[in-house]
Amino acid sequence: MRILVTGNAGFIGFHVARRLLERGDSVTGIDNVNAYYDPGLKEARLKVLQEASERCTGSYSFVRAGLEDRAAVDALFAAEKFDRVIHLAAQAGVRFSLENPQSYVESNIVAFTNLLEACRYNQALHLTYASTSSVYGANTTMPFSEHAGANHPLQFYAATKRANELMAHSYSHLFGLPTTGLRFFTVYGPWGRPDMALFKFTKLALEGKPIPVFNHGNHTRDFTYVDDIVAGLIKASDDIARPNPDWNGKTPDPASSAAPFRLFNIGNGKPEKLLAYIDAIEAALGKEVIKEMLPMQAGDAPDTFADTSELARQLDYRPGTDIVDGVKSFVDWYRSYYGV
Repeated sequence: MRILVTGNAGFIGFHVARRLLERGDSVTGIDNVNAYYDPGLKEARLKVLQEASERCTGSYSFVRAGLEDRAAVDALFAAEKFDRVIHLAAQAGVRFSLENPQSYVESNIVAFTNLLEACRYNQALHLTYASTSSVYGANTTMPFSEHAGANHPLQFYAATKRANELMAHSYSHLFGLPTTGLRFFTVYGPWGRPDMALFKFTKLALEGKPIPVFNHGNHTRDFTYVDDIVAGLIKASDDIARPNPDWNGKTPDPASSAAPFRLFNIGNGKPEKLLAYIDAIEAALGKEVIKEMLPMQAGDAPDTFADTSELARQLDYRPGTDIVDGVKSFVDWYRSYYGV
């Protein structure tokens, strides 16, 4: 198939594009390669994708542009008709949204609007996009279910991603555009972002420096290995969203619609304490790390736990990589990439 992957120089977008190339798809990537974190890491990912395309049967092209640039988006869709669009470009990061909310408006709201319009007018067959477990916000009913409300986000980042879900539904309803949103739960793995906990913890531990352990390590996260995310995301993209014939406006289900719209959680379904995550890092490094115990950070959720039953029921998929194995894969990659 001809598939557009936005944000393909990013962590998850890179892995998705590589997997699609390996199975023989024609992949077009678009990314502005900004300096939110080390552009050198993003360039290295792009180099790997180019090398992968030379080995695989799938074709690959790359457009260096931002989705907030409407002219660039329109030109891209005018040049090629896509069978699928997988949207992973976004301004990520919970804490950065406290400092620079405007960048989230441009990258997560304006850019998504441009993409929706392009899909609408160019009759893209299916738009699959990244949302986040952060949309559950003040909801404390565990495990988090797509069928429950998600209208009390605790950070502006989460608010923009929840807005994406609502925007997608409006286009599914008004224009019949099939859309699938995936709420990612704490993704980690090789080629990860330097601002993420595993990356920072590993770097500090190898330098012999203390790692900041917020909430004294007592909060839990549904850590999800990147390969599991990629496999579920591609399954969702291949399976075009359809209207739910049983949807009822008197008892509206937030996860589906009378329009071709749906939402899925994608997480490991096995929450772990942060301290257990750190234990896995120590095991992978073969050394004890220095911990600096700190209180909870502003905007953090105390716990996350994904109900993935809908993902299993509708797509016959359930992630399951153990954190010990997943963390070791990251540490092995980190040591190799940085020559540590």
